[in-house]
Amino acid sequence: MAFRSLATATRSSLRIGLIPADGIGREVIPAARRTLEALGSDLPKLEFHDLLAGFDLFTKTGAALPNETIDIEGGCDAALFGAVSSPSRKVAGYSSPIVALRKELDLYANIRPVVSVEKPSVDLVVVRENTECLYVKQETLTHTDSGREARATRLITERASRRIGTMAFELALARPRKQVTIIHKSNVLSVTDGLFRETVRAVPRLPGVSGRFDSVAIAEQIVDSAVYRLFREPEIYDVMVAPNLYGDILSDAAAALVGSLGLVPSVNAGDSFVMGEPVHGSAPDIEGQGIANPLAAIRSAALMLRHLKYEDAADRIDTAVNHVIREGRVLTPDLGGKSKTDEVVEAVLRRL
Repeated sequence: MAFRSLATATRSSLRIGLIPADGIGREVIPAARRTLEALGSDLPKLEFHDLLAGFDLFTKTGAALPNETIDIEGGCDAALFGAVSSPSRKVAGYSSPIVALRKELDLYANIRPVVSVEKPSVDLVVVRENTECLYVKQETLTHTDSGREARATRLITERASRRIGTMAFELALARPRKQVTIIHKSNVLSVTDGLFRETVRAVPRLPGVSGRFDSVAIAEQIVDSAVYRLFREPEIYDVMVAPNLYGDILSDAAAALVGSLGLVPSVNAGDSFVMGEPVHGSAPDIEGQGIANPLAAIRSAALMLRHLKYEDAADRIDTAVNHVIREGRVLTPDLGGKSKTDEVVEAVLRRL
């Protein structure tokens, strides 16, 4: 899979920030590191920087995202993030560190490829706008005569929609099918989703584009219908581009098509930095048992490398992971196996 590349010079070293954060993030990010280290001369000299974030850190220090981690872009070329245990209840002073990092580093695109190894009909990419929608976290709670009333601000801007639309078209241009499907609910949310839809549709007509995307077909789908068709006929989709909330839901749903959230990688990408992040959460129910699936984190490391234009190294990782999945002998319980995390990592390393 091709990415719009970051402008990079030949490096003598590759500095990667590691942010395991919470739960099984502390188990799968070390697995990704071991895989990167096994690539040898395919990469420049690796330098790893351990950084802190997460809800556990917040409970201990009162800060979920220290300044040292926010400053990652200055000291690293890229990063890998594990998982965060954001509580479902309101906790005074706490805000999700991954959402904050995406905003602080302007990682406006979350790119989540969903590709089946044994079912070739599934080969799609969800491109999720990463900075707006309901995730701006502007909420109010007021008391009225009829009880409490909660409101949330949903922000959609032309600028953010144009950026994510351009990213989606660039990705589609590099893929065989060359199709972008715009996901929206503008039949109900005619102002916010209407702006998103109109702006993305207009990307091929932007000044300076001059026919670059003429070969890319444009489709659109109402979000609820898109979920239905995703399960019924996933082969109709190539690149799906969506506002933040829809993209979050669609990409997690798409993971069911390939067997597990433990297989699906992603990168958070901007114009000057990229951060790999497995799609799965912190999985507190299996934390510490040594059975977390490391493949999504390993694949996220490959996506990070691909974004940095280390294509050969990324191909080696993907080939090794795909072999382990096809072989089916060393798999974690989420995929019906009985293997431990470390055993799966060793199986991938043997294929490398």
